[in-house]
Amino acid sequence: MEEIKSKQALQDLYAPQSECFGCGPSNAQGLRVKSVVQGDEVVADWQPMHHHEAFPGVLNGGIIGAVLDCHSNWTAAWHLMEKAKADHPPCTVTADYSIQLLRPTPTTGSIRLVAKVVDSQPDRAVIEATLSAGGKVCAKCRGTFVAVKPGHPAYHRW
Repeated sequence: MEEIKSKQALQDLYAPQSECFGCGPSNAQGLRVKSVVQGDEVVADWQPMHHHEAFPGVLNGGIIGAVLDCHSNWTAAWHLMEKAKADHPPCTVTADYSIQLLRPTPTTGSIRLVAKVVDSQPDRAVIEATLSAGGKVCAKCRGTFVAVKPGHPAYHRW
């Protein structure tokens, strides 16, 4: 994957009006994950807030799923765009994903998301991602993300 020169988030470059809860720049109540290409990986640093906690000091599992899902989805969209030599990414949706919660994720510092493509076809990509806090991997994700066609509700959503 070619590195974005400005290091600008994919969401800000290609979907500035998106209201997705996990990654939409225009959703004031959302999580606003910002995914940036770094070599053959896509990374994001995200700061949880108190209202994202399951209990004091520990990130809610549903929030973990949301940030990994959105970050992985953008990794797939970027990859498919690069593979097709397109000028912007296709609209992709989650076909399947699974999360492994390996240890409690503390909310006292920044969360680091790292995702990479492990397999792809012309219209889909399989992504593996990790969520780390304090230098320790707290959760892992693997999912399939598919480019949608005209007629799908997500087509041209960004």
